Amino acid sequence: MATKIKFGISQKLLLTLLVVALVPLISIWFVSYQSITSLTTEKVTLELSAINNNLITHVDDWVDMNQRMLRQNASLKVMQSMQSQLQNPSLETIVKYYDWAYLAFTIDQKGNNVGRSDGKKVKYYGDRDYFKQVAEGKQFGTQILIGKTSGKPAMVLSTGIFDKAGNLKGVLAQAMTLNKLSDKITSNRIGETGFTFLVDEKGGVIAHPDAEMTRSRVDLSKNQALQALQRGESSSIFENFNGEKIIAVAQKTAQGWIMVSQQNHAEAYQVIKAENKKNLYLLIATLLIVFAIAVLVSRSLTAPIRELTEVADKYSQGQLDLKISGLDRNDEIGQLSQSIERMGTSIRMAINRLQKKKS
Repeated sequence: MATKIKFGISQKLLLTLLVVALVPLISIWFVSYQSITSLTTEKVTLELSAINNNLITHVDDWVDMNQRMLRQNASLKVMQSMQSQLQNPSLETIVKYYDWAYLAFTIDQKGNNVGRSDGKKVKYYGDRDYFKQVAEGKQFGTQILIGKTSGKPAMVLSTGIFDKAGNLKGVLAQAMTLNKLSDKITSNRIGETGFTFLVDEKGGVIAHPDAEMTRSRVDLSKNQALQALQRGESSSIFENFNGEKIIAVAQKTAQGWIMVSQQNHAEAYQVIKAENKKNLYLLIATLLIVFAIAVLVSRSLTAPIRELTEVADKYSQGQLDLKISGLDRNDEIGQLSQSIERMGTSIRMAINRLQKKKS
């Protein structure tokens, strides 16, 4: 049989005071938590986006500079001649003044190599993406590959060579190391756990703090930040392969490459953790204070009631000469004391009348 728990007036009063005090406090804490979480998410996202935008601008400007250089050189008469003996001096000048370029070369309409800056034997380039892209009508062709000498990602940028009538005569291309571009990206640190990486339009790594991932051109097309971008979401929160919660922002460059800036969720949201810790301490302190006050208040209210209850009980037992406290109070307790005193007086008078009748 279940035991029914009985609460006295003091326990009920104590519980009521605690509820009245804690419900508003917990409500305020919840609203504050939601607000801080929302503001922190917005702040972190804006910071990661700002880092991304800065690096994207750097990448776009760097590529644009090289594209302009190629267009300018492609318009030279020596390039339009499509004769290696005329082209080679200009190709050598490109490599000389652009220290990240290790090869400048030209290709005819059939994909055969014509001029080279390094003086090596000509090759067939008709099967290369950067040639096909220009041959198919694009203004610029781009292909990321691993340099045979450096073992690091390199980029080949190309553009068309046209005659005065606007007919395509060949392709001018420049092979470049991405060391400076990569260093700018990989040296960027976000707190203790954050970093930035760059992948091509297919998800192949161009620049990553993990050098091995860069050398191997790891396919990150399944990365959740990239997948979120495909869904139209610039920012995302997910768990990595280590089970760590990550917040990331992914944005595209003008070339269709994808820049991703990410940071561990715990570090990015440590301000919320600190605020919650403060609020927890405040909640505990408030609970203790409210409990102490509730105990004092309940005792101040229930002690006189217990005393009056004892007086009434003794009256019922015939003890009529009792001192009643609280008669001078101007509250309900005082009124109750006065009523019990009048009851005692009435009982004494009734007993006196009975005794006189008997005598």
